[in-house]
Amino acid sequence: MRKLYRSQTDRKLAGVLGGIAEYTGIDSSLLRILFVLGILFSVGSLPLIYLVWIFVVPNEEVK
Repeated sequence: MRKLYRSQTDRKLAGVLGGIAEYTGIDSSLLRILFVLGILFSVGSLPLIYLVWIFVVPNEEVK
């Protein structure tokens, strides 16, 4: 069973989107573009969700 972690290698800010990309197999650049578009065209809950994920999802263990 795979676990969701914040990425240590594919991070720009906190590794949240890099970790989601590794977990789902989707390109991290595409997720970042979709995230920015979601922020621009949404009510504004995405930044709050991102902040919560920073504190809830653990960092990836360094191998």
